[in-house]
Amino acid sequence: MSTDLQVQKSFKRNKTNILCISFRLICLALILPGLLLQSASAQEKLESKGHIPILGWYSIPPEEATKARYLEMKEAGFDISFSFLGSPQDVQKSLDAAHQAGMKIVISCPELKTDTEKIVKRFMDHPALAGYFLRDEPAVDAFTDLGNWAKRVNAVDPKHFCYVNLFPNYATPVQLGTADYRDYVNKFAKEVPLHFLSFDSYPLTSAEGVYEKWHQNLEIFSDEAKKVNKPFWGFAQSILFDSKHEDPTLATMRVQMFTNLAYGAQGLQYFTYWTPVSSAEDFRGGPITLEGKRSTVYDHIKTLNQEIKSLSGVFYGAKVKSLQFFGNNIPSGTKRMSVLPAAIKVFATEGKTALVSLLENGGKQFIVIVNTDYLEKMSLTLSGDPSLKRILKDGSIVPASAYANTIDVEAGDVVIYNYEF
Repeated sequence: MSTDLQVQKSFKRNKTNILCISFRLICLALILPGLLLQSASAQEKLESKGHIPILGWYSIPPEEATKARYLEMKEAGFDISFSFLGSPQDVQKSLDAAHQAGMKIVISCPELKTDTEKIVKRFMDHPALAGYFLRDEPAVDAFTDLGNWAKRVNAVDPKHFCYVNLFPNYATPVQLGTADYRDYVNKFAKEVPLHFLSFDSYPLTSAEGVYEKWHQNLEIFSDEAKKVNKPFWGFAQSILFDSKHEDPTLATMRVQMFTNLAYGAQGLQYFTYWTPVSSAEDFRGGPITLEGKRSTVYDHIKTLNQEIKSLSGVFYGAKVKSLQFFGNNIPSGTKRMSVLPAAIKVFATEGKTALVSLLENGGKQFIVIVNTDYLEKMSLTLSGDPSLKRILKDGSIVPASAYANTIDVEAGDVVIYNYEF
């Protein structure tokens, strides 16, 4: 055989091999995306019919009301904006800009009180309308007037909510108009017809840590809301406004929001979004600064709001079945955990205090564990039967056995499990 013939046969063999390899690579390229998609779809995820609304107080001022500004707010995970607006013209401008960005706003202006029917009729059909702001932190002697005002609004527009925010339990008897906080909340719930109840509390103090009556406040408020079969909305501090409170960090806002959710809150609010100008308070360090620029708090809120929305299948529409505390020191006015769900065999926190909430949602059972310490992580040891699953922050559901029995729960953070009876 000549050398030329050998070279030709070798070339043909190599060409055939190259064609076979190319064909296999093409087949793999066609099949691989399907295999990856099948693998991704095999990961079980939480399902939810909606998510808990997130509102920003002292939001975008009317002079900054543009589509771009509302898009920026929406990108941080907010659904509803609330600003004090000076006129119907400001309301119209803000509603229009919010609608362009797919946001909603709670409106306020003096004319809502002085010419209620006219203002409500003007704005009730606007697609960006969320509701009507009536009053912040009223005393008992204002309840009758507020009830009548809410009835006038509801007579024209029963679809959108009226909004009143109540004092926390550290308000003085003079501020409340009553010596008893539960009586204050109870009277309001009976006299002012609202879609939901709301209260603010800023419980993290630089000198004392967590205010000792914060959880008791939630115990009372959630209980009174349950009595009248209404949801409640809670707050987190996202701005520094005096020397007594902690600077807002991801940990301080996590512990406030996840505690609200563990108590069954169905609406969440940040005080504030925009840094307000005030002669009474030294506001500083809000998500949006006085100069209209983002601060690091904006990024923290964006992270936290994404976590909350990814966990909608746990919290949105959930019912609290049990709420207790575990650890050496439990908060005033709360209950110490005595019985665990049967699916959990071992539970320990090395003495650290944990809030333990058992929730039911859509027939599923969840145990929500909040590290109440916003400064230090908590070592949690938990094990149970094979039905126990862990809910990750992105909404993924994995067997609890995939993790070590002892894990770290970051400062102020939450860990969630799904279990069967």
